[in-house]
Amino acid sequence: MVGKSAAFLKMTALINKIAACDAPVLLEGETGAGKELVARAIHYQGKRRDQPFVPVNCGAIPDLLIENELFGHRRGAFTDARGDQPGLIACAHSGTLFLDEVDALSPKGQVTLLRFLQDRHYRPLGDPREHTTDVRIVAASNANLTQLTETGEFRMDLLYRLKILFLQVPPLRERRGDAVLLAEHFARACSERYDQPLKTFHPTTLEWFESYSWPGNIRELENWVYREFLLADGPVIQIQSVDPPRADRRQQVDRRRLDIDELDYAAAKAKALEDFEKKFLASLMIQAKGNVTTAATLAGTERRYLGKLIKKRGIDRNHYLS
Repeated sequence: MVGKSAAFLKMTALINKIAACDAPVLLEGETGAGKELVARAIHYQGKRRDQPFVPVNCGAIPDLLIENELFGHRRGAFTDARGDQPGLIACAHSGTLFLDEVDALSPKGQVTLLRFLQDRHYRPLGDPREHTTDVRIVAASNANLTQLTETGEFRMDLLYRLKILFLQVPPLRERRGDAVLLAEHFARACSERYDQPLKTFHPTTLEWFESYSWPGNIRELENWVYREFLLADGPVIQIQSVDPPRADRRQQVDRRRLDIDELDYAAAKAKALEDFEKKFLASLMIQAKGNVTTAATLAGTERRYLGKLIKKRGIDRNHYLS
């Protein structure tokens, strides 16, 4: 973990306290802010450091397979079950189970997880016996789970089980000075990984790091550094303008103001909708790293419709590929 800002130091101090305990932890923060890295820090600084750290993306588990993924199965439990298969919970025994994107769990998945958290008992599919495990739960969400409980999208009783300890991972824009440190760290990593001479950043680029709000956070910064490092012709990395291809669409929208005196209601509404769609699509493509299929899944819509909307709003997905 790299940083020296006040927000970063406050976070690391809290990580040290949480690591010394053994209760469930809930991490909340924007996409790309480093929640999994925080979860690993909690694990490896705690007493379970020598035991497994098992990460699972809850949003990637199909609803019909949630019990099989978590609890495993016994031979003959269903067609094609030719042997015993341990679940993620058994794999994480004595260690830490990291539930990333826990907000993406379906209602059935939430009930399944809640039942396990109540007493740490579970039953693999096809096994008549109950099993018990000793595992620490660390969950993460890029949505505010308390707000989701108010709308009925997340179970309140499950939130109470997960939120014994809580840590809000700050976005990169709130970590003053850390963007430069992280960029230099990623440049060194890129140099070593691809066996290329180390490159430095032009002063104007370093200034831009601090002025840009990084909607994709550390993941966006890492991807930007790797791309610019590999494509730069000389030993110095310099952005060509103050508005690079992946500029912050959110800031651009905020700076624009509708001239109501010159627009009727329909025109003003159409412009506001266009601005919103461009901002939403840019953020979506950052999270999906330019993959339209992944973006459609994140948005909960059909790929064909999203593709048409991207084309309509002039979004170039190549700017977001990584």
